[in-house]
Amino acid sequence: MSKKAMRIAVFSAASIITFANINNVSYAASGKVSSVLPQAGITYALGNDQVSLSNLQQSLEDDTKDSKAETSISGVSKSVVEDIESSEAVTDETPSASNITDSILKDIQSATGAVIDKKTEEQKSEEEKEEELFKTLVIAQVDHYVNVRDNPSEEGDIVGKLYDKSVGTFIEEDNGWYKIKSGKVEGYVKAEFCVTGDEAVELAKKVGTRMATVTTTTLHVRSGPSTDDSVIELIPIDDELVVDEELDGWVKVNVEEGEGYVSTDYVRLWTDFVQAESKEEEEARLAKEKAAREAANKAAKANTSKDKADGGNSGKSYNSAASYTTESSSIGAAVAQYAQQFVGNPYVYGGSSLTNGTDCSGFVMSVYANFGVSLPHSSGADRSQGSAVDGLANAQPGDIVCYSGHVAIYIGNGQIVHASTAKTGIKISDASYRPVLAVRRIF
Repeated sequence: MSKKAMRIAVFSAASIITFANINNVSYAASGKVSSVLPQAGITYALGNDQVSLSNLQQSLEDDTKDSKAETSISGVSKSVVEDIESSEAVTDETPSASNITDSILKDIQSATGAVIDKKTEEQKSEEEKEEELFKTLVIAQVDHYVNVRDNPSEEGDIVGKLYDKSVGTFIEEDNGWYKIKSGKVEGYVKAEFCVTGDEAVELAKKVGTRMATVTTTTLHVRSGPSTDDSVIELIPIDDELVVDEELDGWVKVNVEEGEGYVSTDYVRLWTDFVQAESKEEEEARLAKEKAAREAANKAAKANTSKDKADGGNSGKSYNSAASYTTESSSIGAAVAQYAQQFVGNPYVYGGSSLTNGTDCSGFVMSVYANFGVSLPHSSGADRSQGSAVDGLANAQPGDIVCYSGHVAIYIGNGQIVHASTAKTGIKISDASYRPVLAVRRIF
């Protein structure tokens, strides 16, 4: 082979391997992958030796290394070399990925044993991208929380807390400690209380909650994954639904009427993970929650003398919020008792009248308005109101219980009162009748 033809062959082969959107290329003469290359793809493995493109060019210019250079491409199939030699024009331009045919890539792979990943970042599926992301997570597995410290030692100062099933991003490992970044916290956690890498992939799918946030004014939840299927429920903009399954263009969600389907054109999909809380954030949160409770109690005592139940058209009289507020009972208990007198009244989508019709978040909003507390008309937004309660087991009367696309008021003894559906109206149910996303305490 002439030097010119050989030079073309070597650089064409090198260009194919290097520039065809190849992230990792590695091969050995035996066909077994011998090493993993840098993502830049500047070098590739030949046997046990790393050969750079600059070294290849140097060898081509040195007449004494012709045989060695020819050996370096001897694995390339004859058809590839013939194609190169018969080319009408030769330029110094590197061929683009779109000009490199699958057959040539197969020839390279067959002759050399190279593992060629042609996928670009854009071509990877959402599942592949998500799995890569999950491998970088550090997930806490503890009873309550693990301390995040400013250095990899138990003598280090505590800078935050990583709660059970909370996640952070792995930075490095240092003698049995993981350095992580989670929320506003960066520091070290004991590795024995966390998992990362491959172990984190499956766990992340369990501890993370796949959510769909409504992006249209009124979302239709249908009985099946088609616009031909009947509408079983309506969900307002910005509300959040738990995703049970992702289909082509549709997701199965959990709503008050049961399982339903919504188009992905009208929701934003995301995975909800709990992150670490810094020491400063914890102190600020506790102070804010205390101030909010004191303000709510003060407002409730000042505003409960006036009934805002809107009972004019119902033909039924209702007790004022003030009548349930006593020196011996908590404001939360008063909220629960006050709310129960509206059981049997109608459910109306978008409504907020306790007597003439309300939806779930309108019910909670209107009940609390009678105690001087302003809440949003959104079940999703209710998840961030007040302070967090650690599960139903610790719920108290008056607490807000949040579900996928739904919200209720806890009344004690494992029960809730809520504006359920158009068929049932406002009613009392077992609090655990559906998976609970959060319990929030206002008072």
